[in-house]
Amino acid sequence: LTSKALDDPRVEAEAPGLKLANPAVLPAPQKADANLGDYPELSPQKPPKPPPVRRGPSSLQIKPPRRLKPRQDPIKAVDEPVQAEKEEKTEKSVISWRGAVIEPDQSTEPPSNKVKESEKPSSVEAEDQKEPVPLNDRQMAVIEAFHHAWKGYKEFAWGHDELKPLSKSYSEWFGLGLTLIDALDTMWILGLKEEFEEARKWVANELVFDKNVDVNLFESTIRILGGLLSTYHLSGDSLFLEKAKDIGNRLMPAFKTPSKIPYSDVNIGRGTAHPPRWTSDSTVAEVTSIQLEFRELSRLTGDEKFQKAVDEVMKQVHTLSGKNDGLVPMFINTNSGQFTHLGVYTLGARADSYYEYLLKQWIQGGKKENELLEDYMRAIEGVKKHLIQRSQPKQLTFVGELAHGHFSAKMDHLVCFLPGTLALGAHNGLTADHMKLAEALIETCYQMYAQVETGLSPEIVHFNLHAQKGHKDVEIKPADRHNLLRPETVESLFYMYRFTGDKKYQDWGWEILQNFNKYTRVPTGGYTSINNVQNPRNPEPRDKMESFFLGETLKYMFLLFSDDIDLINLDKYVFNTEAHPLPIWVPA
Repeated sequence: LTSKALDDPRVEAEAPGLKLANPAVLPAPQKADANLGDYPELSPQKPPKPPPVRRGPSSLQIKPPRRLKPRQDPIKAVDEPVQAEKEEKTEKSVISWRGAVIEPDQSTEPPSNKVKESEKPSSVEAEDQKEPVPLNDRQMAVIEAFHHAWKGYKEFAWGHDELKPLSKSYSEWFGLGLTLIDALDTMWILGLKEEFEEARKWVANELVFDKNVDVNLFESTIRILGGLLSTYHLSGDSLFLEKAKDIGNRLMPAFKTPSKIPYSDVNIGRGTAHPPRWTSDSTVAEVTSIQLEFRELSRLTGDEKFQKAVDEVMKQVHTLSGKNDGLVPMFINTNSGQFTHLGVYTLGARADSYYEYLLKQWIQGGKKENELLEDYMRAIEGVKKHLIQRSQPKQLTFVGELAHGHFSAKMDHLVCFLPGTLALGAHNGLTADHMKLAEALIETCYQMYAQVETGLSPEIVHFNLHAQKGHKDVEIKPADRHNLLRPETVESLFYMYRFTGDKKYQDWGWEILQNFNKYTRVPTGGYTSINNVQNPRNPEPRDKMESFFLGETLKYMFLLFSDDIDLINLDKYVFNTEAHPLPIWVPA
């Protein structure tokens, strides 16, 4: 994600004995493991009792997790449907872009032609329910971590934006219950029925958008609009669609600019919008990472205005000068519609999700919008040409930054979205080179954790380009050594495991979860960002739990540890940049 807390910017050893049925109603927060040898500060609790079998509310629209049959090879299990899909694809006509074989889908209708569907449970057809299957120990550990985080939020921050777990209080950004909305679909996917129903009541009775408050267009789109839309699709509950329409309409004044490039901030009560106080620029990633959500809102409501507004942004950016082999600058002016601060190129903050949403819009729309694909393919070529280098001594492939022709070996943790995005493109028929690059980059992102004293990645690393005695690949500057509980590496691990079946990706995620538990868990409830990943004795907790820890990090952990490719099937859903799954308009 982009500006997520730019200014501000896990569980213990595996429990051997838990073989539980899928939970619908889980017991009060329990630890998933009694072995607390490494974590003396955590009080031991009994393992959870097996809960009832049903997962989630009764109108579940996604298949529950399905365990692989005994002795079935997980790699084969993941590969077989992919192989079948590939064989099927060879029948279709193809277009080629720089060696990539792309299959246009002829059956996708333009979204704006759809009739209003507010009473339909979901655009992704509800499929036959398979027998619920047991969750594995690692998934239970994620559920336990969620319970612990939710306990803190519920006790000390209920209905507020973010928990401050150490001071047992809360902080407000927009005053719209960000953490609660971000976590709705996570609770659904984890099968936490009681928590979901309680949160739904808050949405129904307390969530009011008619407030004199400025919100950031991008952050409120990906977290609130995205969270409401995905929860509507998963639950079939029209309450969430009605709330999504309300916030969507209130965000539209942002697009009333001379250039139609939206302002960064909207007052959702007054219906006014404005740029930040210090500039008339917007961030490129922010104006190009709201499309999945507004397009889907048009498809569901039959009102074209939402999609027209965001499509216009993409058309303009497509034609702009100032790109460098598909790489875009970080800022765009809302008056002129032109890029500003030219010559600086990064895949980190302020640019990252532009690239992610090029691919994901193309997938969402049924692989028909070739301009989006062309821009994505060009950009990845630009990354390879200008930003990829290798570190010493381990020869790790990393993505640096370019400023006026000068290469910097700096990589934000945010860039770790890229291996997952590359893998998703390869899965959707793009060149196999993208998968090779994804495999190299996810190794690097893992090393950004493994080479650090706490096993947690800092916000930013610098890589050594020259071998120096006693130096690792990763160097960390004092200003960069905080960890905000970010999801990007776990997100990419999920995609890599889903598409390859290689268990090492699950193991890496398990290590990260254990280290979150060891260094960021607050005994009275919640998890906290930390200021110093290099000090295991005192990681310097910051007293803030970002909403994306529940919305993204724990959700991707749970999905990473699942062997069921139908638990949010990636041929039917595309995740927005806040990990909220939205339906692909015509599933592949």
